[in-house]
Amino acid sequence: MEYEVLKEFCISRNIDIRFNEPMSAHTSLKIGGPADVALFPDETSLPELIKNLTKEEIPYVVIGGGTNVLIKDRGIDGVVIFTSKMNNITLNAERSTLNAEAGCLLQKVINLCIEHGLSGMEGLAGIPGSMGGAIAGNAGSFGCEIKDVVKSVNLLMPDGGIKELSASDMGFQYRSANIPSDSIILSAVLSLKRDEPFEIKKRFIEFINEKKSRQPVSKPSAGCVFKNPKDIAAGKLIDDAGCKGMRVGDIEVSEMHANFFINTGKGTADDFLKLMDMVGKKVKDKFGIILEQEIRIIGRSGYIR
Repeated sequence: MEYEVLKEFCISRNIDIRFNEPMSAHTSLKIGGPADVALFPDETSLPELIKNLTKEEIPYVVIGGGTNVLIKDRGIDGVVIFTSKMNNITLNAERSTLNAEAGCLLQKVINLCIEHGLSGMEGLAGIPGSMGGAIAGNAGSFGCEIKDVVKSVNLLMPDGGIKELSASDMGFQYRSANIPSDSIILSAVLSLKRDEPFEIKKRFIEFINEKKSRQPVSKPSAGCVFKNPKDIAAGKLIDDAGCKGMRVGDIEVSEMHANFFINTGKGTADDFLKLMDMVGKKVKDKFGIILEQEIRIIGRSGYIR
């Protein structure tokens, strides 16, 4: 399936297709070179699309909200599939369950839960991005993780088939889940608890205010850059290593939270990667701890790490 044939396929199925799409327009960091092809399918058109891409051996990656990802400056080979049109939510208030497609914004799901008196997700207040990304990375904050409410997940396999995994099958761990690398999260069923909407919203607002007081939520970033080592916060290690305020080009270690790197202007992916290496070296030299990246890094090689 050459790109011209892919274009015809997408037009025939009403899939939005764009060529040489700048990824900087689709990431919270405002960084990223062009993707050869960007596609915006809905859930009904995705299985056939994936089946054809797999058959023709066209490489593809899937991106949700673009919030925990760094796209390299030279862009991305092949196809980028965006899940933004996979955004349907079905609520069963009587059973306290909710089915959300992968492209649903996490905060939209939380707000719907609050509105209908469903508790369990308010600890994820303020985490940007989509449901698919939250599940793949087992998003969490304030002692709450997405795994706490996931009942089951539907995955799309390369042959176009759909596989359902229970929460126990997902192998959730700290900021990760055991999802086959060649599969795509389609949707998830969440199991919640009944509570008064006022009480849920009260907790939600408390979490939001605390997050705003500790994290640079209004600045362009990719969220936490490194995972927390056991029993200590990566941000504290980076701070204690004297890294706050360090910068390469327009990428700066946040003065508010050292595990956030801010794009202060026209920062590049190369700048970001160089700063990651500098910070990682300082932490290793001072504490003997090797920090593991939390953000997803995608794209054609540029700066070699």
